[in-house]
Amino acid sequence: MNRPAILAVFGAQAAFAAPVLTPDSVVELEMDSPAFGGFSSLEVAADGMSFTATSDRGVLLQGDILRKNGRMVAVDNLELTPILDSTGVPLDGLNSDAEGLAIGPDGAIYMSFEGNHRIMRQPAAGALPEFVPKHPDFKNLINNSALEALAVDNDGVIYTIPERSGAEGRPFPVYRWLQTGWDKTWEIERRGEYLVTGADIFDNRLYVLERDLVGIFGFSSRVRRFELGDEPGPEELLITTRTRQFDNLEGISLWQTAGGQTRAVMISDDNFRFFQQSQLVEMVLEEAQ
Repeated sequence: MNRPAILAVFGAQAAFAAPVLTPDSVVELEMDSPAFGGFSSLEVAADGMSFTATSDRGVLLQGDILRKNGRMVAVDNLELTPILDSTGVPLDGLNSDAEGLAIGPDGAIYMSFEGNHRIMRQPAAGALPEFVPKHPDFKNLINNSALEALAVDNDGVIYTIPERSGAEGRPFPVYRWLQTGWDKTWEIERRGEYLVTGADIFDNRLYVLERDLVGIFGFSSRVRRFELGDEPGPEELLITTRTRQFDNLEGISLWQTAGGQTRAVMISDDNFRFFQQSQLVEMVLEEAQ
């Protein structure tokens, strides 16, 4: 059993003229293992009581979330396991950099990767994975800036977004796997210096987590959302964090309490550097009132 860690708790406001994410709590993740760190994606259970994350070095992190009066206060029972390839062998080398994670409506687990730019589908926990056919663009994506964000909607459509669009001012392409082939008609505007790090689909909206590196490891994060449709609906900016308010947030997952309150949990990538932290950050979503 791992020692619970609590960093901070924040208060939430009551009403807003526009939808907004308000920071609620931060928990530091700690574990005595050389494989611990580099977490780039996140899926939180529907009840908000457990989570799964993937790392840059090809491992899964699973754990329980401890709550007090609904607020996240600690984590427990952390466990690391290797991600396996289609032959049952742990991933290594260029194949191991898992950046995106999503769970489909049928329970299938999807992961996106950098290095070898691809998407893996695991039909069920414990089953050997298979691979989603690659879009021709994937081979030309920028190294270490490829398929960062991954999400799956209620119809099983896969959405994946690279970290970089290829040029400032060029929109981020959104690749959608429609079971019969890839669609590339979606794109979202690239605004400022922020780059895509994570995504989730919740309540028929695509939530996109972005990050900007300001100075020496001073991170600012931003969350935008878009309604799903034939093309993305008008964007809504939900939060832009202060520089160094949190660490390097790279994964996002939304869930809803029994009382109907929507919460977003994010995980930070410490890049295996001693001066960075692995954090779970939870925010409360307040819709316009």
